[in-house]
Amino acid sequence: MLTKEEIVYWLKEDNPDLLQALWQNADRVRQNHVDAVVHLRGIIEISNYCQRRCRYCGINATNKSVKRYRMSMDEILQVAQTIQGLGYGTVVLQAGEDFRITGDWVLELVKRIKNDTGLAVTLSLGERHPDELEAWHRAGADRYLLKFETANPLLFKKIHPPKNGGIWKKRIDILRFLKEIGYETGSGIIVGLPGQSYEELADSILLFKKLDLDMIGNGPFIPHPGTPLGKGNQQRKNPVQQVPNDALMTCKVNALTRIVCPDVNIPSTTALATVDRQQGCESGLRSGANVIMPDFTPLPYRQWYDIYPGRMLSYQTPQKQHALLVRMLHKIGRPIGQGAGASLNFLRRTKRVFEA
Repeated sequence: MLTKEEIVYWLKEDNPDLLQALWQNADRVRQNHVDAVVHLRGIIEISNYCQRRCRYCGINATNKSVKRYRMSMDEILQVAQTIQGLGYGTVVLQAGEDFRITGDWVLELVKRIKNDTGLAVTLSLGERHPDELEAWHRAGADRYLLKFETANPLLFKKIHPPKNGGIWKKRIDILRFLKEIGYETGSGIIVGLPGQSYEELADSILLFKKLDLDMIGNGPFIPHPGTPLGKGNQQRKNPVQQVPNDALMTCKVNALTRIVCPDVNIPSTTALATVDRQQGCESGLRSGANVIMPDFTPLPYRQWYDIYPGRMLSYQTPQKQHALLVRMLHKIGRPIGQGAGASLNFLRRTKRVFEA
């Protein structure tokens, strides 16, 4: 277990030779705990409506320029069948916090996906009522992803305005509730938020461990230009203390997360691949990640899920996109995992490790 001081030291380290040792250590921990395989999850962004007013996100409720959509259940099922046909074990249903997507509708959708495809289902639908979360899990939803974004409640409040902004403690309470009722529980942070210090970033990594999470997804801060945090240069008010929002820092966070939480699933995120289009995905995998989540949202919806600028938008067929991904994994010597790819941390916590 690394101390907070040790984590801060590594977050500030820029010596390429020393960082190479960090990457190798994280990769060794990953190999020893979760093996060499990379698990693939297919994302479907089912709605870009959102009641939240997050100061960095392009689909927040105040952005009147974004074209809104909700996918139909039949559209979603068709994409899920494509994901299953390509050999993936998990579908991820992601949306803004859209309460027109009712609890009963999601329950029916989960049941139909499980019945038609047998895929593991991950939900990422924001802060929902405990009764809904429990009903969805009973219907077959396996995982839930809800990022706490920062370990600093004051910083959280700054990026979430009071009206429909959310409360940091409530988000932490929901994560604990998700674990209690049996979800494989995921969270993560945004690296390089304006006002984020190295000490706060270290606290976030230690909070992953304290919460005993199963999945941890970290991505760099990429503000949308149509949001308050995307207008002007708000990133470097104190460059000495401010954490940079770049690929290198995100890889440091992933590597340290792997060392502190060796049994979790860690994705090499789309945001990381966005800020480093050439090597981002591979760099994430080489610094401790073991999951990739390609986007299968059909056009034109995909381009309207405009949470941040410059997203990696693939206009190729799902089959071609998958073939390119397989080629990249083959190049770096990482085989594709089979089945649902449950987190080892989850399996151990729920005593299912021997069943798997």
